[in-house]
Amino acid sequence: MNPTIKDVAVTANVSVATVSRVLNDLPGYSEETRQKVLQAITKLGYEPNALARGLVSKRSHTIGILMPSLSSMVASEILKGIEDTAHRSNQSVIVCNTDNDGKRTLEYLQVLQEKQVDGIIVVSANIIPEYYQKMMAMRKPVILVATKYPQSNLPFIKVDDEKAAYDATSYLIQKGHRIIGMLSGTRTDQIASTPRVKGYERALSDHGIPIRENYITYGDFSFKSGMICLERLLEATPEITAIFAASDEMAVGVLSQAFKMGIAVPRQLSVIGYDNTQIAEMTTPPLTALSQPFYEMGQSGIAMLLEQIEQGKKMESLIMPHRIAERDTVREIL
Repeated sequence: MNPTIKDVAVTANVSVATVSRVLNDLPGYSEETRQKVLQAITKLGYEPNALARGLVSKRSHTIGILMPSLSSMVASEILKGIEDTAHRSNQSVIVCNTDNDGKRTLEYLQVLQEKQVDGIIVVSANIIPEYYQKMMAMRKPVILVATKYPQSNLPFIKVDDEKAAYDATSYLIQKGHRIIGMLSGTRTDQIASTPRVKGYERALSDHGIPIRENYITYGDFSFKSGMICLERLLEATPEITAIFAASDEMAVGVLSQAFKMGIAVPRQLSVIGYDNTQIAEMTTPPLTALSQPFYEMGQSGIAMLLEQIEQGKKMESLIMPHRIAERDTVREIL
């Protein structure tokens, strides 16, 4: 039978309340008493129950993570940053895969409420009013990572997607390209797709290049949609010399489809992706990409959440830096 807190109290010759104060690092006892309790814990092999400690401290030391796809490289990098920082801060995490359409989000929010999590991090997910209302009803701090909810003041951590897309497109222009196609994500996605299209269009406009509607095709950020969109784009505009893809997965789909079509990258077609996940280094040729600091975004997300939990102060949103990771899929036109 596992030892209980009462067994520790008897062995240390103190009250159960004193053991509880020691376990939760609360005042009200001497250093000698603390050592007696710790020695009793070691002797008995007592393992404190996290839920029981939470009843005293009003903290579960558990963070809920909501993300739509655990298999994506974007999500895995962000999650790694969260988990590494959580571990160093003696926090546990409950990771909930809400699926790409978010249909399990409300169910998981109920689970997190029942688990009495101290706060919630929402990663790269589309938030609708129903989800927002449920989170507000839980009265727990919420931080958004790689997403935002403009209809609220929830703090978020992400790159400036419009500026990043502007810089990615400008990079192609600086390499001499003037006929540049774009593979965008979902047309209705106001958080990622819309600002990236705006950045692409603004870069063309600022460099005196006409914006043509048929140079943009929409997919869903996936590998397969990259393949489909390339074929569709080249059918409509065979004259393009470069493509800006709104995700690495779409860009890799472009490379795959280009190979099947006998199109040499970058000699005949230059390609730049968006994210700079590990897959960008694994392609042939290695993919040039707009780089987002996903691991650091995860670190910052949980650091901000813990600060809000522990200090109760309102957190400000954070725009993270981006850069171009140059590899071998873009050639310069002289």
